[in-house]
Amino acid sequence: MSLKLLMGNEAIAYGAAEAGVQVACAYPGTPSSEILETLAALAREKGFYAEWSVNEKAALEVAAGASYAGARALAAMKQVGLNAASDPLMSLAYIGVKGGLVIVVADDPGPHSSQTEQDTRKFAQFAKLPVLDPATPAEAREMVKYAFELSENLLLPVILRPTTRTCHACQDIEFTDGAAPARPLTGFEKNQNWTIFPSLSARKHVWLNQQQEKARELFEKAEFNQLSIDSSNIGIIACGVSYNYVREALQLSGLKASVLKIGTPYPLPRGPVLELFRKAGKILVVEEQEPVVEDQVIALAWQNRLTVPISGKNDRTVPREGELNVDRVRAIIDKFCGREPAGPEAAPAPAPELPARPPVLCAGCPHRASFYIFKDAARGTDAVFTGDIGCYTLGAMAPLAAVDTCLCMGASITIATGLNRVEPDRRQVAFLGDSTFFHSGLTGLINAVYNSANITVVILDNCTTAMTGHQPHPGLKQTAMGPARTSVDIAGLVKACGVEYVRVVDPYDLKAARQAAEEALSRPGPSVVIMKRECATLAKKGRRRTINLKKCLNCSLCIGKLGCPAIRKGSGGPEISAKCFGCGVCAQICPAGAIEAAGQE
Repeated sequence: MSLKLLMGNEAIAYGAAEAGVQVACAYPGTPSSEILETLAALAREKGFYAEWSVNEKAALEVAAGASYAGARALAAMKQVGLNAASDPLMSLAYIGVKGGLVIVVADDPGPHSSQTEQDTRKFAQFAKLPVLDPATPAEAREMVKYAFELSENLLLPVILRPTTRTCHACQDIEFTDGAAPARPLTGFEKNQNWTIFPSLSARKHVWLNQQQEKARELFEKAEFNQLSIDSSNIGIIACGVSYNYVREALQLSGLKASVLKIGTPYPLPRGPVLELFRKAGKILVVEEQEPVVEDQVIALAWQNRLTVPISGKNDRTVPREGELNVDRVRAIIDKFCGREPAGPEAAPAPAPELPARPPVLCAGCPHRASFYIFKDAARGTDAVFTGDIGCYTLGAMAPLAAVDTCLCMGASITIATGLNRVEPDRRQVAFLGDSTFFHSGLTGLINAVYNSANITVVILDNCTTAMTGHQPHPGLKQTAMGPARTSVDIAGLVKACGVEYVRVVDPYDLKAARQAAEEALSRPGPSVVIMKRECATLAKKGRRRTINLKKCLNCSLCIGKLGCPAIRKGSGGPEISAKCFGCGVCAQICPAGAIEAAGQE
């Protein structure tokens, strides 16, 4: 027996390895990224395959293929990634699986790092797939193992939906030493039921609906749903991580209540809910995001002609937006129980005021130079700059202000193309990163070439997937499990798509890069400039710069145009701090030559 301190995402990975996962796939996205990072680290030792796929759709499809051959497979992503994977997801519910297939979708209530606050449990209902919602890292690990068994029992994919606090919380977890038993592969067996013709869909829809009731029956006995009865007439139903908030809030307030913990929100087990109805005079449902459990509880009460009052999101007792915490849940319970909210003396001490820290590109980030170059090259025009999802979204911040739109992964090129159809005399410039180009930008580029859009595409190639933790992608000779035999050359791929003007330049070389930018902006049809320079957080620092105040004109161009966090206003003029990366871009834009390498005469 051993004890390990694991983050929730690590616990999920360990649970999958213990369950005998044989194929694991993911595309990185906060708060889910550490799941595959941990699985990749375990893969060789445990003897399974792990990959960073080019996007979530590919990840799910690779995992589905493995499942068809009888393997236990896992696909991981964040909630927005499920949108990209929704096409195979919906059909997969009808086709079904052979080996256990677990889809881990990490939700981001808040949201802390996402475009949306969407609730994956709604997606599970829509797809008619069972979903599990862990309250702690330890429970997440156990749920993964249960999910594989459930998937094979129902012949359906099963969704595990941790939220940010479960993904990133840490907990001591006990392990029994010993490897997971090897699972023999039965292989793919040819059968017409793997091909989704309309006649099959009509037949399988009946089967899929029947599986809902079978899943519900299994959830009636699942250990993840626990009812604790109290003599109070108050009943609280809590789902996922909200259960922890409810328990702590009750402890702090001194209130008593019967509490039903729900770990299997869809399909909702009816037995424990009906038992709580028999004990409680009124019921509060506490869950993050959408009223998934609450709506099912209301429907169950109506079907059973129960008149117990039910509060939650529908009567606005519980907010439908944002992340919950102990303080918010305590106030909700106080209100539900008719108590005044805890007074100032009971409230926790306010957090100290923190200095303002607006999001900004790192010192030395090559993307800053790329934005500066294209803004400068387009000066005097009314060019539109379409952005994408990644570190480079921060190009929207002042003083660069070089991102006018941002929708979703890979949309910068297609948004630019759409704008160009309406305003053909205006230049559109689409920015996206190297990993995003492989994720879903390539399709947009082919569309732009095929339809002769007059746009310029700027691929910000920093040789990594930086925002989510430097995961590899097909442009690198590196996979999740180690070195790769080859890599995909972005410039060659762009040329193969039919782009006639393709240039690869170093954004630190402002003169050469600006020339490429000007040429690209003046060309008809789609043009592509690849700004290639390693991410500053991975590269070796250069020689630090300093400002010679004897030469400085105090024009503030270095501060007002570039926005590097290493440059600031000082009492005698601009100053360069120890944050300087030594990229030398600021020295190239200084009109007086006042920015010099440190130690220079």
